[in-house]
Amino acid sequence: MYIVATFEQSIFLELALTAMEQIGLGKDQILAVPMDKRTEPKKVFDTIHRADGFSMLDLGAILGTVFMLLGAIYGYELKWGPIIWGIIGAVGGILLGLLLKLFMVKQRRYGTKGITSEVVILIRCEEFQQNMIEQLLWENQALGIATLRGER
Repeated sequence: MYIVATFEQSIFLELALTAMEQIGLGKDQILAVPMDKRTEPKKVFDTIHRADGFSMLDLGAILGTVFMLLGAIYGYELKWGPIIWGIIGAVGGILLGLLLKLFMVKQRRYGTKGITSEVVILIRCEEFQQNMIEQLLWENQALGIATLRGER
């Protein structure tokens, strides 16, 4: 049986590895693999072949609609009329929405989680050790645990 766990690089990872060695697992039964972090920045805009489910256009569409409506309403009182002020409001709202969403994505990392899996641990053990090892991993703040049953 195999147990797979993910951790952030921290002192808890070292404590978990030490505790597993103390309960009788040998170094040949534990495999720790550090993950490489992404060096290139994430792409902000979706393409036809790749989409991450995070829309950049929703705020622009909402603000464009609101500003177009306000431009058309108040355009009756202004010099250029409701059609021109509606178009100006729509274009201004769309640009403002895109800039705000871009600022939120770049500065605050909006839409991304702060937790990252930095190390994956693969443990080969017997079935009677499973609960004890899983409990030990959870106590040392594992991000996720999976169990694979099968032959060695």
